[in-house]
Amino acid sequence: MEPILLYGFPAGSSMGLVAALEWLGKPYRLCRVDMLGEMREQSYTRINRRVETPVLVTDRGEVLTETMAIAAWLEARDTARRISFDSQSREADLMHQLMAFINTGFTGAFAPLWVALEMAPPNPPLQSALREFGMAAVINRHDRVEEMLGDTRFAIGDRPSLADGILAGVARWLDIHDVADASRWPRLAALRKRLEADPAIVYAMALERGEQAQGNGACKGHVDLATVIDRFGG
Repeated sequence: MEPILLYGFPAGSSMGLVAALEWLGKPYRLCRVDMLGEMREQSYTRINRRVETPVLVTDRGEVLTETMAIAAWLEARDTARRISFDSQSREADLMHQLMAFINTGFTGAFAPLWVALEMAPPNPPLQSALREFGMAAVINRHDRVEEMLGDTRFAIGDRPSLADGILAGVARWLDIHDVADASRWPRLAALRKRLEADPAIVYAMALERGEQAQGNGACKGHVDLATVIDRFGG
C-alpha cells in the first residue's frame, strides 16, 4: 500500500510534509484533518493519543507520529536524494541542524501566540501577556534562522529539501499572528518567496484550503479520516 499522510488544516505545520512527498515523487495518499474539529474528537486518539498532526501510516500499515520521525522515514527512502543529501555530507548535517531547530525552538516560540488566539473564554490580560512574550520569542527565533541561512537558493543548496518543507509549514505563522514584517529578515523572506512559488508548495497549500489541485501525479488521492481510524487505529 502507499503511505498515508494525515495533514492538518487550517495552517498546519504538516503542509510542508505534503510538499516534501511531492518533491520525493513516490506514490502516496493523503488524509485531510480539521484540527479545530474532528482532530479534537475522542475517536482521533485511536490514531494519535497526543491529538496532533502530522501522522504517517507507513506502507506497512504502521502508525508513525512526530514531524522529525516522519521526516527521517522519508529521508531513509529517498534513494535518489531528491529531498535529502548523502548521510556523510556536510549538507546532511546542516539540513538536520536546521530541521531540528525549526521543529523545536522556532515552532515552539509560536505556542503562546496560538494559546492567546484560541483562548476560550477570552482573558484579555492573560492574552496580552502571552502575545507580548510570544512575539519576543518569535522575533528571536527568526533572528537565529536568518543567521543559519546562507546565500543558496534554498535552505541547504540549490534545490528544496526536507528542511525547506518543514520551514514552509511554520514560517507563514509570522503573518498569521502579525508579529513583524517578513522583510526584517531578508534571507528568510527571499527563501519564503521562492518556496511559496514552488509548484509542490502551491499544490500543498491548495489542498490545505480544500481546493481541487493538480500535483505531479505522485499523490494517489485522499482517504477519509474515519476510514484511517477504523483501519489503522489501535
